[in-house]
This record gives sequence, structure tokens and C-alpha cells, in this order.
Amino acid sequence: MLRRRLRLRPGPVLAGAALAPASAAVLWPRARVRVALVCMLQMYVYVAAYKMPNDDAAALEERVHIDYPVALDRLIGLGELPTVRLQRALHPDGYFRGYEKVLVWAHWVWFATPHATLAYLAARDPRRFPRAAVMTYAVFDLGVIAYWLAPTAPPWYAAEKGRVSGHAPAPVVRRLMVEYGENFWRNGWAPLYSVLGGNPLAAMPSLHFATSAMSALLLAESGPLAGAVGAGYAGILGFALVYLGEHYVVDLLGGLALTLAVRRSERIAAGPVRAIGAAIERLRRVANEPGLA
Repeated sequence: MLRRRLRLRPGPVLAGAALAPASAAVLWPRARVRVALVCMLQMYVYVAAYKMPNDDAAALEERVHIDYPVALDRLIGLGELPTVRLQRALHPDGYFRGYEKVLVWAHWVWFATPHATLAYLAARDPRRFPRAAVMTYAVFDLGVIAYWLAPTAPPWYAAEKGRVSGHAPAPVVRRLMVEYGENFWRNGWAPLYSVLGGNPLAAMPSLHFATSAMSALLLAESGPLAGAVGAGYAGILGFALVYLGEHYVVDLLGGLALTLAVRRSERIAAGPVRAIGAAIERLRRVANEPGLA
């Protein structure tokens, strides 16, 4: 609110905000509270960066890419969007069945899933936690950079603009998550969605799927049962995202590629990440023990 009132440009604001997690790591004594605070600030900065492109909705719409994911998903769907095929087959009459409600809730639960995974690792396998946190939040941060550089529309938006069905009078892609949310939450849906939404033109890569895939990989390293749970959830979520009209299949593939790229870059990034961590630790000692200054 302050940024908008003062008409501050996003770049300097994000640069300053990005210092918040590091500052908390420097100023807060080593404890689980510090870990939680750093993670919360990281996500606060991510959410701000995710929403900022939509400050000027008209300007964002002028830059958005709509057609290329439609073309690619038509290839995947053998001439028709997989979302259209699924909705026609499984949601022909507008009535929400039990499995569709499960899919919607799988979508909503995602907001806690990456962080619940890290909390699980911190409690059950703390040696793996620092690496897991760095890779999880690297996926978030690299994904949001893509949203700034190449904003891409989801299926429901393309349908509303007539880019899926030609110039059909009604969208052929229904946004089932919103339809169910309005019915389930009623008057509470609008304020809830305003918090959880914020940028409708941020579909490629799918960070829902990317972070869930990363969680599945990290959980698999901690044990077969945890890995099976993570993989099962990622699979259900991936299907839900396409079926509900929130993402194209190619968005999911982009998210998976991002996750695998972060994993493959681990050895290259390990040295710089450790150096940054060591520098923060030295600053922390100085900040908390003035005699060392």
C-alpha cells in the first residue's frame, strides 16, 4: 500500500525487500525461530514480486503471451486442448462430483505443501533441511523471474479472450476452481481469492507443479513412504491443474524442467551458496557479539 501511494518503482522496492531474509538471518540468534522467520520473509518477498506485474493490469495484458501454449497443448492433445477433453468428459453437466472437490482441495492445499515439506524435513531429517530449503525457494524465485520476463496466460484466460475457441460466444474452458470456490466459500471467496491470487497472467512455468515436484524429490530422499506421499500428491495436483483450467500441460512440463534444472545446478551453485551462508554467519556473530567488531 505504501509503495503504491508513493509511486515507487518495483525494482528498488524488490531490491530492498530482498534484503529482509538475509537481515533476519544476521540479526536473529541461531534458533528455529530464525529459520521460520527467514522462510516467511522469503515468501513475503516472493508474493510481492509475484503480484507486482499486475499493478498495471492493462500494461501486463499488452505483454502477455497467449497463443504459444495453446498451440503446444493442441499438439499434446492431438488437435484439442487436454483441458477441453477432460472437462467435456468429466464435467458435462455443471454438477460438482466428489472427485472434483478433491481436485479443487488439492489445488488449495498446495499453498501449504512446499512449506509443510520443509517443516517435515526440519523435524525428521534436519541435516537435509538447509539444502532442501535453498532448492525449494530457488524454484520459487527463478519462476517469478520468468513471470516478469514473459508473462503467459492460463487456459481460462485464453478462452475468455476467444483464443481457444476462435470467436465462440462462451468460453470452452471453465475455471472450475473458481466456480466451486464461489459456491463453497460464498461471501468469503472474494477476500480469500484477493489474498491468494493477485496475478492472473503467471502460468508458465507452473510453480504449483514445480514446487510440488521438488517436494516429492526431497521427500523421496528422506524415505520411501514420504517420497510416495509426495509423488502421489504431485501427480494429483498436476492432473487437477490441467482439469480445472488453471494450467496447460506445457506449463507443467515447464515447471518440471525448472525443478530438474535447479537439481542439476546444485553442484555448480553449492560453492557460492555456502560462501553467502558463511558471510551471513560472520555478520551474525559481529551483530550479536559487539566485542568482535
